[in-house]
Amino acid sequence: MEAIIGSFILVAASEMGDKTQLLAFSLATRFRKPWVVLAGIFVATLANHALAAAVGDIVSSYVPPRVMAGILAVLFIAFGLWTLKPDTIEDTASPARFGPFLTTVVLFFLAEMGDKTQLATVVMAARYQSLTLVTVGTTLGMMAANGPAVFLGDKLAAKVQMKWVRWTAAALFFFFGIVSLVAAVRGG
Repeated sequence: MEAIIGSFILVAASEMGDKTQLLAFSLATRFRKPWVVLAGIFVATLANHALAAAVGDIVSSYVPPRVMAGILAVLFIAFGLWTLKPDTIEDTASPARFGPFLTTVVLFFLAEMGDKTQLATVVMAARYQSLTLVTVGTTLGMMAANGPAVFLGDKLAAKVQMKWVRWTAAALFFFFGIVSLVAAVRGG
């Protein structure tokens, strides 16, 4: 459960104000079919994070635990710093030729490539060495963060200061970085 809960919390918090959350809001506004958009986000996230978790799981099997803990510490702290920088989304004016579901799957999958939540999934899978549990946790975290963006985006944006959300997410990354650093120093 630690892998699921840790992955869930880290990704849900770091997704707040992320470009893919902005994309979720944009797609929901554009298509006005929130359940279809949310289903597309789910499929794209599941595919993307399963791929990312597989990479993390493979890497962790070839790198010694102490070295892996040091690498993870550096990556978590770097992600914390990256989280402090607000994201923006480039507006795509092109019409949706493939309908709301397929458009959402493709755009969301591509937007998530190289994104901090995808890279965090790689790191979490390397830390917990569990492709399945980390994929479940990160996918649920993405859904928890993007569901409200799809259904309540306008109302939430007016009430929540994204600066505090970013600082909280960064603090989580820093916490995982410190835990990994301690593990690296202690030997695994």
